Amino acid sequence: MQLSVIILNYNVRYFLELCVLSVESALENIDSEIIVIDNNSSDDSCEMMKTRFPNVKLIQNDQNVGFPKGNNIGVEHASGEYICILNPDTVVAEDTFEKVLAFAKKQIDLGIVGVKLIDGTGNFLPESKRGIPTPWVAFTKITSLYKLFPKSNRCNKYYAQHLDENQTGKVAILVGAFMFLKRELYNKVGGFDEDCFMYSDDIDLSYMVLQKGKTNYYFHETTVIHYKGESTIKDGTYMKRFQEAMEFFYRKHFKASFLFSVPMAIGVKIGIVFFSLTKRIQGRTKIKSIPKNYLLLSSSVTLAKIIAVGVQKKVDFLDWKTEKKVNLSSISIRNGAQIILDNEFVSFKECINIHERHRNKGITFKIMPKNANFIIGSDSSNDRGEVVKIK
Repeated sequence: MQLSVIILNYNVRYFLELCVLSVESALENIDSEIIVIDNNSSDDSCEMMKTRFPNVKLIQNDQNVGFPKGNNIGVEHASGEYICILNPDTVVAEDTFEKVLAFAKKQIDLGIVGVKLIDGTGNFLPESKRGIPTPWVAFTKITSLYKLFPKSNRCNKYYAQHLDENQTGKVAILVGAFMFLKRELYNKVGGFDEDCFMYSDDIDLSYMVLQKGKTNYYFHETTVIHYKGESTIKDGTYMKRFQEAMEFFYRKHFKASFLFSVPMAIGVKIGIVFFSLTKRIQGRTKIKSIPKNYLLLSSSVTLAKIIAVGVQKKVDFLDWKTEKKVNLSSISIRNGAQIILDNEFVSFKECINIHERHRNKGITFKIMPKNANFIIGSDSSNDRGEVVKIK
C-alpha cells in the first residue's frame, strides 16, 4: 500500500465529513487507506462515519488522549509506505496526494513534506512553513518583529520568509495540519512525543526528523484549506501556552531552558501589550455580518430555492455545468456577497482555486459537500467556521 491518511477527530463532525469526502476523491487513483481516530467525541462524528463512510477504518478512543497519542495510535494501524497526518478541518484537492507523492519519490533525503495552506477566506497561512524556534526566533514571533521587519534575515525566520508562499523549498518546521512522510521514518523517530505541550508537537516531530539527517520541504504546487488556521488575534492564554511549548522544545533538545525563559517571558509581556494596543486601535470585535446576497455555483436550480429558504434570502444562480468557463471576476459580485459552492458539480480543486482567486474582495465562501444537507465554511480568519443546515 502506498499511502495511509491519518485523521484525528474531536467534536468536528461536519468538518470531518467534508474532509473525508475530499480525501476519498484525492485517493481514487492511489493504493491507499483512510484511518480516522476519534478522541471520544460527544457529537455524532462516529455515527456519521459508520453510516456515510463504512469502508473507512474508524478507531474510537474511550477518552480524549490528545493530539500526539491519537495520531500515534492511527499510525500503529497504518499499512502505507507513506503516511499523511491530516487535520479534520481541512479540504484537499483531487490531485493533492498524487502531486505530493510524486514530489516525495524524487527526494533522496526525504523528511516531511508540507503544503500551501489557506484559511476559509482564501488567505495564505504563514505557519505552512517555519524555522527552528531558537530563543531569538521565538522572540521575534511573540513580539511580532517578523511583521515589522519581514525582509530582515534576523527577524524573518519563524515563518521561513526566505521562501515565498509560491516557492517550493527546504524548511525546518512544518505544521501538524498536513505532514506527509514515510511511515518508517515516523516510527524511527518515535512518532509524536506524547509529553509535548500544545503548539510544540509538530515542531518537535519536524526537528527530530532533521536530527536523522533528513530534509523537510515546503511544497507549494497544491493548496489545502485549513479552516481553523492560526488566529491573528492572540491573548495572554495563547502566549503563555506558546511560551510553555517553546520552553519544552528547548529543554528537550538543547538542555538549557533558562536561556529560553528570560527572553520568552519578556517577549510575552511585550506581546500582550502590543496586541492589547492593536485591539484598542481596531476597536472591539465586530458583530458577525450577514451576507448581503448569495451566489450558488451549481447545476441545480432546485438547490438554489432550498438554500434560499434556509438563509431566508434570494440566492442567485450560476449554472456551473454550462457556464463553468465564465470568469467569476467578470460577474458583478457585490461586496459582502457569499459564494456557495455545490460540490456535486464544483470539484474540490475548483473550490480551493475560487477561494484563492477571490480572497480579500469582501466575499465569503461556503461549500456544500456532495450528498449533504449543510453548507460549511469560515467567514473570517479569526473564527472557527460555521455550519448552516439547509434541508
